[in-house]
Amino acid sequence: MTIRVLLVDDQALVRSGFRMLIESSDDIEVVGEADNGAQALDVLSRTPVDVVLMDIRMPVMDGVEATRRIVASGSGAHVLVLTTFDADEYVYAALRAGASGFMLKDSHPAELLHAIHSVASGDAVMAPSATRRLLDHVVPLLPAPGESSTDTRLDVLTDREREVLVEIARGATNAEISKGLYMAEGTVKTHIGRLLAKLQARDRVQLVLIAYETGLARP
Repeated sequence: MTIRVLLVDDQALVRSGFRMLIESSDDIEVVGEADNGAQALDVLSRTPVDVVLMDIRMPVMDGVEATRRIVASGSGAHVLVLTTFDADEYVYAALRAGASGFMLKDSHPAELLHAIHSVASGDAVMAPSATRRLLDHVVPLLPAPGESSTDTRLDVLTDREREVLVEIARGATNAEISKGLYMAEGTVKTHIGRLLAKLQARDRVQLVLIAYETGLARP
């Protein structure tokens, strides 16, 4: 199936560059462009889209608010934020709004195309630098070691599910979790499905956030 992409960036030259890259792939096509979040919502109301490549800082409506509205709309479009990370608070805000991942604008072309495929399939992607900045934002909010936490979200999990969640927070793939915890990869997928359901998380990015917010995982 062809992955339908919407490009959202207030710089026409940037959109043109991404369009050229995407059109070099046989199974991805650009079905629309927008130079701000409001225009993106208008395009989405008329055009089926699988992945939205979203800039963060834009006039009229920024990428964080646009992401929040796209997720709330139930359109099924996944948001992949492309940014230069000039402001860390935007990274965390867009994740909380429902973005499926982050990539740097100067990422290698092959990495970006792979990220689009991953997000379209329902997975989540994070550039390594994005993970570091995310943790820098989250860590100050965590309880100190030995300090009790009143967060009860993890109370519904089994010990095994907690172990899987820790591995996810460390960035392990399903295959790596399978090897590290000595379980079949199919079992890992089952545990992840239960984690998503029990914690009401949209994807792996949300699971990572929850793991660090609750203090289960630490850098």
